[in-house]
Amino acid sequence: MIDGGAVPIDEVSTAAYAHLFQALAEPTRLAIVQHLASGEHRVCDLVEHMGLAQSTVSKHVSFLAECGLLTCRPEGRASWYALAEPALLRILIAAAEKMLDATGNPAVLCSHLRPDGVGVVVGNGA
Repeated sequence: MIDGGAVPIDEVSTAAYAHLFQALAEPTRLAIVQHLASGEHRVCDLVEHMGLAQSTVSKHVSFLAECGLLTCRPEGRASWYALAEPALLRILIAAAEKMLDATGNPAVLCSHLRPDGVGVVVGNGA
């Protein structure tokens, strides 16, 4: 129960949460996360899979990396991107799925990665 008093807000923490949710709120970035859930990709791989311009994919990959959601592994002239914390992201996506279901907007993300084809799995195979 709220007593009507002012609740102190940690502005730094609030901004960090907002940045994380902003990263996942954009459909193209969420699609990139889904592609990376199946394993490492280069930007050129994502461009081919998604049918988007290289500059668009690069911009979104950079934003996801800036948020700490992706890691980058250089190999020669290429950079391979992967989910930084696939297990934690799996939990976050599963919680979002439950929230959507509870609010009457059921949705399943990354069902193609589950052996039974149902529910949410986000991971890099590790």
